Order: sequence, then structure tokens, then C-alpha cells
Amino acid sequence: MAQAARPLVICGPSGVGKSTLIERMKAAFPNAFGFSVSHTTRGPRPGEQDGVAYHFVTKESFLAAKANNEFIETAEFSGNMYGTSCKAVEDVQKAGQICILDIEMLGVKQLKAHPDIHPHYVFIRPPSIEELERRLRARQTEQEEAIQKRLARSKMELDYGSEPGNFDLVIVNDNVDKASKELNDFMAPKVEELNKIKNLVQSKT
Repeated sequence: MAQAARPLVICGPSGVGKSTLIERMKAAFPNAFGFSVSHTTRGPRPGEQDGVAYHFVTKESFLAAKANNEFIETAEFSGNMYGTSCKAVEDVQKAGQICILDIEMLGVKQLKAHPDIHPHYVFIRPPSIEELERRLRARQTEQEEAIQKRLARSKMELDYGSEPGNFDLVIVNDNVDKASKELNDFMAPKVEELNKIKNLVQSKT
């Protein structure tokens, strides 16, 4: 089951539309996907629930978990730490679902070095850095300094996403319907294979 339920890594700059594409994919394949809930040391934003959006933890407890090798990837941004725990991924796989990992570029690099995790890698690009900046500003959630930091980081991520071999699929999100179809077409055979195995397992119980 774990082999069939290989995780799906979605990577791309903040503001590129990853969440929209993920939600559309989940709607297209009901019960096929689960989301690992990441840990973070940042405080919750309005409307975010602990254990749903993130596991909100102290820096001390985060560092203790990291020292105990409980994370498969960690990253730090704007003074806050983020991490995906091994247990979060395993819980989704045990439920017979493909675990979606929405992670940063550094997290992807860590995952590629992990001996036990073999995900599918998808990179989402904006049509241009100018359009990405427009989307970030339209959210009106961050100060100018934070936006500039995100843009600088985005340029590094776009360079990494352009390198051949880093990702199984690169999608340019210039049209959400087209981008959504590309992602769904890529995952459809994976979901079909997982469902076959789930049905086989159920028929033997």
C-alpha cells in the first residue's frame, strides 16, 4: 500500500496558486488524497486552526523533535520554522491515501536525500515573476519587506524548478483550468493504481 501511495510533492513560489490546484485535484479524485499537517513555530493567522492548517508549536519543541529525527524535511523562513513529520506522512498512507506535501525548495532537496521517501515531484510556475508579484500584493497579508523576501526566494525557486531532472512535471499556471487538467492527468494513473490495490486488499479481508 505504501508503495502505491507514494506521496505527491507540490512545490512552487508562494502565490503561484498551489492551494487552488490541490483543492481541484482533491475534488476530482474523492478520498484519494490526504494532506500531511506540517509543524510550524509561527503564530496562527486569522481563521487557522491548530492541527488543521498547521501544528503550531514552540521553537523549543520543534528543535527537540528535529533533534530526535522526527521530521523528513524542515525549513526556516522569515524567522519561523516549518517541518513535515514522518508520522504525518505515514498516517495518510496507512489510510490508503496519497499524501500531498506542499513544501519549499529546500524541503524538496531534503526529501531527495531521504532514503525511505520516494514521492512524485511537481513544480508549479507562474507565467512571469511580475504576475507572481501582483498575486502576492493582491493577498494583502504581508508588509513590503516580507513581500520582497518572498520575491527574492521565488527567483531562486524558479531557477531550481527549471533545472532538468529536479521534477517529474513542471506546470505553468497561466490558466487555472489548463494547469488543473495537467496536474489531474498526471495523477490519474497513480490514483487508479492505488484504487486497484485497495480493492485487492479489501477483497482479501
